[in-house]
Amino acid sequence: MFDSIIEALSSDINFTVVNLLAALATALVLGLLISVVYMKTHKTKTPTQSFSLTLVLLPAIITIIIMLVGNSVARAFSLAGAFQIVRFRSAPGDPKDITYVLFSMAVGLCCGMGFIVYGALAAVILCGAMALLELLKFGAGKRERRLLKILVPENLDYADAFDDILQKYTSSYDRKKVRTADLGSLFELQYTFTPQKDMDEKAFIDELRCRNGNLNITLVLAASDSDF
Repeated sequence: MFDSIIEALSSDINFTVVNLLAALATALVLGLLISVVYMKTHKTKTPTQSFSLTLVLLPAIITIIIMLVGNSVARAFSLAGAFQIVRFRSAPGDPKDITYVLFSMAVGLCCGMGFIVYGALAAVILCGAMALLELLKFGAGKRERRLLKILVPENLDYADAFDDILQKYTSSYDRKKVRTADLGSLFELQYTFTPQKDMDEKAFIDELRCRNGNLNITLVLAASDSDF
């Protein structure tokens, strides 16, 4: 029984050392290219080193997996069972991050199946497209929405307390959330707003401080979707 399994797993190994090295070298170079483009275009937040390294190594890893599987159904089922051990418990990431992961996997698949030229051509074209779209700010608003958190004392009628200041410094605003703080002795107001062009942030915060009794004010300049 075990002999038949080993024979099934070891059959149809149709790649040589030269082919393996060529595919891995190409996958690593293309992964490095993808990672560099990601770091240059991902400017909304600081790219993490772990994710940048993942983009470099992922195409090479996919290349090895595809070359090991080949046309063998037995090896495919064996590898699928082995990967069931790995559990990914990370929170869903930015859509752009997911796109780069799929991009790296596609390049790895091309290299693993022997389509090295096609993989390189696709990597160059898609990296160029991503860099161009980032340069043109495609899909981005004219001004990014920001998040404002204001602490106010419990005796302050906060309903319209800051409307005149927000109208003065923002193009649009919306009160998203109100919650208590410090065991109910304070209220925290959360606003999303689009700043006016060349808004004076210091003057904006100073006027808010005068209105809320100089309590804490938080202005998030590069808020993610999860912050709103």
